Amino acid sequence: MRAVIGEDHALLRDGLQRILTAHDIEVVAAVDNAPSLVRALREHRPDVAVVDVRLPPTLTDEGLRVAIDARRETPGLPVLVLSQYVESLYARELLEGGDGSVGYLLKDRVSDVGAFVSAVRQVAAGGTVLDPEVVRHLIARRPEGSPVDRLTDREREVLALMAEGRSNAAIAAALFVTEKAISKHTNAIFAKLDLPVSADDNRRVLAVLAYLGG
Repeated sequence: MRAVIGEDHALLRDGLQRILTAHDIEVVAAVDNAPSLVRALREHRPDVAVVDVRLPPTLTDEGLRVAIDARRETPGLPVLVLSQYVESLYARELLEGGDGSVGYLLKDRVSDVGAFVSAVRQVAAGGTVLDPEVVRHLIARRPEGSPVDRLTDREREVLALMAEGRSNAAIAAALFVTEKAISKHTNAIFAKLDLPVSADDNRRVLAVLAYLGG
């Protein structure tokens, strides 16, 4: 697997490179600004890009913009975005395409090396990974009168875990219930949110998040 890193902080950039390399992920470019990231993505066409939301020259949202534009240029390009803070708007913008192969994590999560590498691999494989804090913000900031209000407390728990990209088996393990019970909750969630049941877990998560985000 080949990766491109876009991170302006030298220590974190070096740390990300070391982590990925140690787990057999080749880092073909590690850059510290948006223009260089654009060139690296076009030149290398990586299997996954790990990108800071904020990059020079203005340190606003250049990293995110580059990621979104790159995905328009190369549909489905796997991108894992890192952010210092929870910014729900950025998460929604990244998910708008509905193509999957996206992730949004807080930088603090990188310290859990195993989970971080797993997230990189999941995004590269076409999955969706969302930081639990981002999920909570998306759900908490849903429009008043949203169909999510129809859900039971348990169904909201399942929805939050599902939005993090977890499989039914993983959700069942987290909630100490059977996978069959989670399947029933999932079907109930889609019925109450007026969403079609799909065998595509990734599209299912994106559809639910888009619905919750208004």
